[in-house]
Amino acid sequence: MTLLFTPSRRRAIGWLGVPLLASLGPARAAEDFPARPVRILVPFTPGGSSDILARAIGQELGRGWKQPVVVENLPGAGGTLASERAARSPADGHTLFMGHTGTLAVNPALYPKLRFEPLKAFAPVAAVARVPNVLVVHPGVPASSLAELVAYSKAKPGALAYGSGGNGSAAHLTMEYIKLQTGLQALHVPYKGTAPSVNDLLGGQVQLLFTGAPALLPHIKSGGMKALAVSSPRRLPQLPDVPTVAETGLAGTGGFEADQWYGLVAPAGTPGAVLQTLNTLVNQALASEGVRARLVSEGADPMPITPQAFGALIEKDRVRWESVVKTAKVSVD
Repeated sequence: MTLLFTPSRRRAIGWLGVPLLASLGPARAAEDFPARPVRILVPFTPGGSSDILARAIGQELGRGWKQPVVVENLPGAGGTLASERAARSPADGHTLFMGHTGTLAVNPALYPKLRFEPLKAFAPVAAVARVPNVLVVHPGVPASSLAELVAYSKAKPGALAYGSGGNGSAAHLTMEYIKLQTGLQALHVPYKGTAPSVNDLLGGQVQLLFTGAPALLPHIKSGGMKALAVSSPRRLPQLPDVPTVAETGLAGTGGFEADQWYGLVAPAGTPGAVLQTLNTLVNQALASEGVRARLVSEGADPMPITPQAFGALIEKDRVRWESVVKTAKVSVD
């Protein structure tokens, strides 16, 4: 599915209010950018976090350019289908890829025969948002804290099963990470997407989930599930009484952090001046009231950082999740 955002006829220089493109010097590529419609490839179906964030950013960018921004959904193969197409696109900034923790940091370990390495195939453009994961349980589980949950799982082997959006998904890896750190015992039940795993938790078919906050917040508020901990380094404003995993004080949880993040990358070789132009524009979009409100309403935290900082984040999480994949022996079908 594609969505075309029709921009205003204002020049980007006027939208920013400062002569940004001129300040980049004689780099013609940046001065002429964008010379045609900009395409954002999304590796998943419409309606998910990647899609929502791409459309929010695309709409804001389109308002300032003389060229439209097209969001194209290309699901399949755990995100590798879209990422491979993006990596093969011309390195001029007109094709961007909405990556996230899974496609950029996890897939290299999950797919050993992947035909490219994300950090070599792509140049970081801009982080967009961080989405915290929340550990939730069915109300029938006799645990009101992470410590009680771990103790219960050890006292009742085989009593707990956790759902996820599929083998190798963020929910799968985050739960395996907490299992490795705390000794929590639970059987994995993979689903074809987050929504059915949430539905089965509500129905009691599985007892645990550790997935993105947006899909869980309405059910936590209604009492359909209990929140025990969040993966962020700080508590969520929407759940001020729910501690971070690190705050629980359990052995192995110090410094625990397992949020999902999303961000834009471009094919390797894209001119540095174009990357900097895009980074500045995306960060300004993240600062706009409309985009910030949209992201916060989805349980996401805007992340306006430099391309270099985004690249460092990708590499840091690549190392972390490669260790989890190998230690927990995670594989995909």
